[in-house]
Amino acid sequence: MRTLKGPAIFLAQFTGDEAPFDSLSNIGRWASSLGYKGVQIPSWDKRLFDVEKAAESKTYCDEVKGILGEYGIEITELSTHIQGQLVAVHPAYDEMFDGFAAPEVRGNPKARQEWAVNQVKAAIKASRHLGISDHATFSGALAWPYVYPWPQRPAGLIETAFDELAKRWLPILDAAEESGVNLCYEIHPGEDLFDGVTFEMFLERVQNHPRCNILYDPSHFVLQQLDYLDFIDIYADRIKMFHVKDAEFNPTGRQGIYSGYQSWAGRAGRFRSLGDGQVDFGAIFSKLAAIDFDGWAVLEWECALKHPEDGAREGADFIRDHIIRVTEKAFDDFADGGTDEATNRRLLGLD
Repeated sequence: MRTLKGPAIFLAQFTGDEAPFDSLSNIGRWASSLGYKGVQIPSWDKRLFDVEKAAESKTYCDEVKGILGEYGIEITELSTHIQGQLVAVHPAYDEMFDGFAAPEVRGNPKARQEWAVNQVKAAIKASRHLGISDHATFSGALAWPYVYPWPQRPAGLIETAFDELAKRWLPILDAAEESGVNLCYEIHPGEDLFDGVTFEMFLERVQNHPRCNILYDPSHFVLQQLDYLDFIDIYADRIKMFHVKDAEFNPTGRQGIYSGYQSWAGRAGRFRSLGDGQVDFGAIFSKLAAIDFDGWAVLEWECALKHPEDGAREGADFIRDHIIRVTEKAFDDFADGGTDEATNRRLLGLD
């Protein structure tokens, strides 16, 4: 067993144009002051990180590590959630997702997809230069508009969507293999990989690729009413990253999982700051320790109610208090009678 690393924090929800959230140095100092030991960097935000430059220059990557190292901060992973989303976009979402892309490829789905693929590949190279073995991303979605089976789906529709999704990602997974980096898909509604079954459908189509892995975030399973503890047991070998995020599900006679198109604050299922929701993190941290998870515990703050800076401050202590320093000896070693093979054979009646 291994002790999880942490606490760490995903910076995507905190970056801004005002200090201390406007530069890598400032945000690193801020994270350190709260007690964080690592940061997960959104690769699309050039206020913090230039992914194209990082893909070409190890010197630049060493400089980035040095800036954070001054505050005792490590880079846990890079994220291409935004770019990964654009690897596969159903036409129904073209206009809404166009803003995620560089201005020069907006309005051109083919160019946008090529840009997204190159961005993810650049982040893979950058991860190698940074000495990072895991990378966070989204799968994108072609089948998501058909998640509810009404009207009745034509035969083969979902299979065709997943065939195409795998076709788009397989070259990227091969690039990840060349760089020794795991692609960790966040299992997330809105993506074609939104639960265990869909991950398995994809994994089969990418030929059980060794670099096809999972970013585990229990909050998305609470909102789906999926057993997030059993998920760890089933996919232990593929879970390489961990977002520590809380959520709650409070159905009523008026709304349930779909929540009647309400805003986040009014939904039956909503994300909460750590400790304010329903996730059993004691059980999760215990299971991750038991399966020998050797990654980071990374706060992803999203809450419909609490101020983000309060959530970040409380989150560092919450994660630190939940990390289990694993034992190197059995609790009943004091009662060991000291046996040998001959004794064992006599006890079993084998002599």
